[in-house]
Amino acid sequence: MILSRREALWIGFGGLAAAVLPGKAALAATVDELTATFTGGAAVGEGGLTLTAPEIAENGNTVPVEVNAPGAVAVMLLASGNPEPAVATFTFGPAAAEQRAATRIRLAQTQDVIALAKMGDGSVVRAQTTVKVTIGGCGG
Repeated sequence: MILSRREALWIGFGGLAAAVLPGKAALAATVDELTATFTGGAAVGEGGLTLTAPEIAENGNTVPVEVNAPGAVAVMLLASGNPEPAVATFTFGPAAAEQRAATRIRLAQTQDVIALAKMGDGSVVRAQTTVKVTIGGCGG
């Protein structure tokens, strides 16, 4: 296949535009939009979800977080003060022995960490805790 100069320029401009334009994930950058997307319009309740995070994080670069949601099919972690609030989404299949996950996240500043769990019956529950970051973080 031989490309003309004009076709090569159009392909180059298309690649440049694809690299510069934000993707779908970047468009849903607020906590409210991410929550609405995850819940699919379902009402958000309380209870049935345990979020464990330190009250004070001496280093915002590695903050341990654990979620425990018996009966959940998916859990989403959000950090409201980060430049990109979506931190992680965990999906649990039918063979999962426990609906529990632990990870370390990076926090830019003192902020709320929010966990949303989509339960097997279609309901959504929420848990939230505030983590005070003393140094470091992804904000600098």
